[in-house]
Amino acid sequence: MHPKAPLKAPPTAPVNDTDRELDQALACGPLRDIVIPPCPELLVALRREMDQADPDPAVIADIAGRDVAMAASLIRTANSPYYARSRAVTSVNEALGLLGMKMTEKLLSAFLLRSSIRINSPLLEHFWETSTRRAMAMHYIARQLYGVDPELAYTCGLFYHVGIPILMQGVRGYSGTLTEALARQDRSFTATENAAHKTDHAVVGALVARTWRLPTPIYQAVRLHHDFTIFGTESIPAQTRTLVAMALVAEKLVAAHEGVQEQKEWVAFGASCLSYLNVSDIEVDAWSDALHALFESVSLGP
Repeated sequence: MHPKAPLKAPPTAPVNDTDRELDQALACGPLRDIVIPPCPELLVALRREMDQADPDPAVIADIAGRDVAMAASLIRTANSPYYARSRAVTSVNEALGLLGMKMTEKLLSAFLLRSSIRINSPLLEHFWETSTRRAMAMHYIARQLYGVDPELAYTCGLFYHVGIPILMQGVRGYSGTLTEALARQDRSFTATENAAHKTDHAVVGALVARTWRLPTPIYQAVRLHHDFTIFGTESIPAQTRTLVAMALVAEKLVAAHEGVQEQKEWVAFGASCLSYLNVSDIEVDAWSDALHALFESVSLGP
C-alpha cells in the first residue's frame, strides 16, 4: 500500500448549509414532533475526561463501572478471541489496561449510544453489530489515509445510520417504509423515505449527531452520506467529502463480511469514492483481509 497525500484543512464556517437545513426541518418540517434523545450523561463525562491533555485511567474505569451491563460488555470484549489472552480478564481495570484508553472510549461510546436508542424490530436485529463494524472499518481506513482523524472517522461510522431506529421509534408506518426501501431497485433508499414521510434517516441522523454536539464534519457527513455528487463541490469541506467516501468503502467491507448482497450504491458510486480517496481495489481487498479478525470480535451480547 502506498501512502496518501495529506488532506487540506477544511474551511471553517460558523453557519453552514447543513445547519440551515436542519434548523428548517426542526422548525417547520415533519420532524417537529420527533423525539431526539439527549446525549447520555456518562458519555458527556467520558468525552470531558478524554478531552483532557492527560486522561486519567481511574476516571475512565469509574465511568465504565457505573453501569453493570457496560462494564460486562467491556470485559467480554477484552476476553474475545481477538485478544487471545491465556488468562481471562475479570475487572474493568484489567480490561482497560488490555484495551487501552482509545479503544475503551470507542467501546463505551458505542454501548451508551445503543443504550440511548433502543431497537425492538426484527428488521434491525443486527443494527448495532453492523454499526460497530462500520465504525471499526472507518477507523482502520482513516489510519491508511494520512490527514484523516481515525477517532473522528470511528464516531462517524457509529452514527452513520442512527436516524433509522429514531424514525422506527417515532414515525408511524416507518417499518413498512424501511422494508420497501431495502427492497426497491428503481429509486434510492432516501427517496423512498421522503416519498412516505417527507424526511429521511440522513436528516434525522444528522440532527442526532448535532444535538449530541459531535464535530461538524460528522453531522455533515451523516447528512450527506447518500449524496455522491459532492466530491467535486468545493463548498463542502474536504473532510466531510472524505468521510462520505470512506463510509461507502466501509459499508462495502462490512457487507462482504456479513454476507450481504453487494449494494447498489457501491455498484453505482464505489469507483467514484475510491478515485476521490486515491485508493485501489487491491488495497480494499487487503483491508478486507486485515479487518476480518476485528470484525469477528464484535459480539455485543444481551
